Amino acid sequence: MPSARACFFLIFTACVGAMAFALYAQHGLGLTPCPLCIFQRVATIGAGVLALLAALINPHRGLWPNVLAGLVGLAALAGAGVAGWQVKLQLFTAADKIPACGPGLDYMLETLPFAEMLAKVFRGSGECAEITWRLLGLPMPVWSLVFFVGIAGVAMWLASRRPTRWLYR
Repeated sequence: MPSARACFFLIFTACVGAMAFALYAQHGLGLTPCPLCIFQRVATIGAGVLALLAALINPHRGLWPNVLAGLVGLAALAGAGVAGWQVKLQLFTAADKIPACGPGLDYMLETLPFAEMLAKVFRGSGECAEITWRLLGLPMPVWSLVFFVGIAGVAMWLASRRPTRWLYR
């Protein structure tokens, strides 16, 4: 059985790989990230940073391992929620019900209150509902959802473990 430290480092490595692919898709393939994609990137970075922190400090007493694993899981679940919403927009919303492409996230962050900006982003827009890339027939948000559910599953498994000395070496 792998140690918690190894599992946290594996989560961190997976998040680095996901961000590397996101940057390759943006700069190498020319795919422009929509606002929901950017929020997924924030969740990926959050889960990765928390997992790296947990791997580096390697707590093995008290509730710290479970708390850190829970925080990683929450970041992954937030990303899964955003990815799931984008999957809904792309695959299950009729084309005539999707609003037109709106202003960019930068503009909305500068001009709108935070709550209103979030509401606009999650209502969806043309750029969030457009499918521009597929792997094995599935669009990128589906793969993001699978990634986040996997990270959340590992994190929740770590959070549910009873801290023992051999697990946190």
